[in-house]
Amino acid sequence: MLPRPCPGCGAALGRESGLCRACRAELRPRLERHSMLSNAVTPHLVILGEHRAVLRRAARELKYGGHRDLAQVLGAALARGVPDEWHLKAVSAVPMHAGRQRQRRFNHAELLARCVASELGLPYQESLRRTRATTQQAKLSGQARLGNLIGAFSARGQGLSLSGAGLSQPLLMVDDVMTTGATLRACRDALAEGGVTEVFYAVLTR
Repeated sequence: MLPRPCPGCGAALGRESGLCRACRAELRPRLERHSMLSNAVTPHLVILGEHRAVLRRAARELKYGGHRDLAQVLGAALARGVPDEWHLKAVSAVPMHAGRQRQRRFNHAELLARCVASELGLPYQESLRRTRATTQQAKLSGQARLGNLIGAFSARGQGLSLSGAGLSQPLLMVDDVMTTGATLRACRDALAEGGVTEVFYAVLTR
C-alpha cells in the first residue's frame, strides 16, 4: 500500500500524521490586530499565515477533503500562538448550520477549536448557534458579506444573565479562513447580546 501523500505538499507522509515535517515547519502562528474585530491596542487575533501554499491546501483538505487528522496538527500550531495574557476561560467555534453540518458530517471549525482547547487545557464551549442558513461567504464580496450574516447567529442562553447562560469569558473564537472578518464580527456581536464582552480570535489563514 502506497504511503498517503501529505495534503500540504504531496510528499509521502511516512509515519507522520496530518502534515509532513517540512509542512509543519511552515506553521508559524503570529498575533495581529484587526480593526473590524477590536479597537484595542493589544492584538486580539492569532493567525497561522496567508491563504496560500501549504496553509491554503491544508485548510481545503480539512474542510472539503475529510482529512480530520489535520485538525490536531493545525489546532496545536494555533494554540502555540495564544498568549497567556489573554487569560482565556473557554474556547468556542464558529457554528455551522445544522443542515449543512449533516451534509458534511462534521464542523471543521469545531474540530480545530476542540484541539486548540485541549492544547491550552481549557474547556470547549458551544457558545453560539447558527439560526439560519446563509450563502457561503466565499461567494460574496464587500458589504454583501456583512448583510449575509445579519441575524445568522445567536448566543446560547441569550436573554439570560451571563451566569445563567453559562457563557465563559474571555472567550477564544476559532474559525478556519478569515477574509474580511465579517463572520467573526457577527459572532462577536451575537456573543455581546448574550453578555460576553471579551472575545479573542484564532484562524488558520487570512
